[in-house]
Amino acid sequence: MGAQAQAHMATAFIQRWYRGLDKPGWRNFAVAMVALSVALVLALYSAAAAEMGRVWLAGASALGALGLAFWVAVTIVPRLAERTPLRWLTYHIDYRLPREGVVYLAGIFFIFLAAINTGNNLLFMILASMIAGILMSGILSSIVLTGTELKLDLPEHIFAEQPVLAAVDLHNEKLSLPSFSLRVVGDEKKAHGQILTRPVYFPFIPKLRSARQQVELMFPRRGVYRQDTFGIRTKFPFGFLEKTRKVESDIEIVVYPRVEPTEEFYEILPLISGEMESFYRGRGHDLYSIRDYQPTDSARFVDWKASAKTSALKVREFTREDERRVMLVFDPFWSAKMAAQPEEQFERAVNLCACLAWHFYEIDSEVQFRMPGFETPMATAGEIIYDVLRMLAFVEPAAATDSGAEEKFLRELVGEPDLFKIIFTSQPRGSIPTSLWTSSYIVFFQSL
Repeated sequence: MGAQAQAHMATAFIQRWYRGLDKPGWRNFAVAMVALSVALVLALYSAAAAEMGRVWLAGASALGALGLAFWVAVTIVPRLAERTPLRWLTYHIDYRLPREGVVYLAGIFFIFLAAINTGNNLLFMILASMIAGILMSGILSSIVLTGTELKLDLPEHIFAEQPVLAAVDLHNEKLSLPSFSLRVVGDEKKAHGQILTRPVYFPFIPKLRSARQQVELMFPRRGVYRQDTFGIRTKFPFGFLEKTRKVESDIEIVVYPRVEPTEEFYEILPLISGEMESFYRGRGHDLYSIRDYQPTDSARFVDWKASAKTSALKVREFTREDERRVMLVFDPFWSAKMAAQPEEQFERAVNLCACLAWHFYEIDSEVQFRMPGFETPMATAGEIIYDVLRMLAFVEPAAATDSGAEEKFLRELVGEPDLFKIIFTSQPRGSIPTSLWTSSYIVFFQSL
């Protein structure tokens, strides 16, 4: 590399450094140093004048020095303080001594004993260097932790037992120093219900820049997950002391039930499809097409004119009405006749209901969802699917009441005789209204 190229690189570096310089801050700093230097000179002159017996001159010089110091404290120091990040004073930092630190302290202890017993100056110098290493480690790790802001980005829709890709952003707000070797961790005191369960490592974050790392997360159960605190942790630079800065958080996410098909789903779907076909066996009045006769076709749909012209049996095919309209009903009331409330059966019912809702969403059906206290309009499944999944994420078993709310809820469904219903319930078979059997497919929790 030639001298001209080196000069060009040096010039470019100086220009970048000058553009990033806090010019007003350095200007105030220079003014403060000049004023305090003048105040120091006046204070020294005041002392010399007092020794020579010039009392008035000494007093005037002292007052001038105090006036300059007061002016700096009132006008310039606040400006410098505004440009200095002092939030680190309020940071909550936890300390932990790792194994490396224990070994290092043990070494300091043995060097100290040896230096005291022998009086060897070299041992005292080594001891002083080792202690200085601890002090520098504490100072540098504090600098690394300060001035960093954390942000966690998560997908809008999250399903249980399905991996999702999240992103952790760390922003270094320090004006002149980078940060090294940081780990973002969750709340180790909280065993369940937290979002970040594995550490995310950031090797280097330049000044006034951000670093982004992706992490795969998986949530084992449906429900609400909260992250009250994060930890920004470092062992920089020597690993003698581990510091964790606590960062408050208000992140809350809703995890939907699993929608991947299960064995119960594959067993029940053909039965539901057959029930729906039987329920909607009637034909509409609009002619759709004329096709060849099949053995399963009814003779009343034979088009005799078309058959005579083609010398082959032809049948008229009409459009079906309301072929894909279905009401999905989830009854969370637990039967009073059952002593126990098996949580596994209830969770399987919730997951199966979510799988069916997702299936109707994939085939673009018109669906209505109903629960006690919640009901969606009859709409395309894509319009209501996430409202349904959100309600299933929150639903919990409800105890049977003396007022018979569970039986009243099922009786209300009788008023929809023209709509096919899929009902999830734990009520015994004898308590189901008879009219529901002819227009519904009922899934009992106990059979799952």
